[in-house]
Amino acid sequence: MKHISKKIPEYKQELVEVFSKIHGDKNLMKEFLTDVLTPAEFEGLALRWQIVKKLNKGETHRSVAGDLGLGISTVTRGSRELRNKNGGFHLMLKKLSK
Repeated sequence: MKHISKKIPEYKQELVEVFSKIHGDKNLMKEFLTDVLTPAEFEGLALRWQIVKKLNKGETHRSVAGDLGLGISTVTRGSRELRNKNGGFHLMLKKLSK
């Protein structure tokens, strides 16, 4: 399996390129995500985004965990990522607020 792991960065870059080609086509994005992710992965991704949005609005970790039915540790991870002002969560929230 080691020979495959060396190609993971290349595979990740290709996936980024695929997502960039989908830009603006919501139906294609939904279909692609439905096909590439398991239902549990898609749900987890959706929940992770909700965590970030709620924390960004100033909601407490406990409140977010309770509202979404998640553990505090899951919410804390989202909080750590959100603190990175150059990270993807922060940048996307900034872009969406324009």
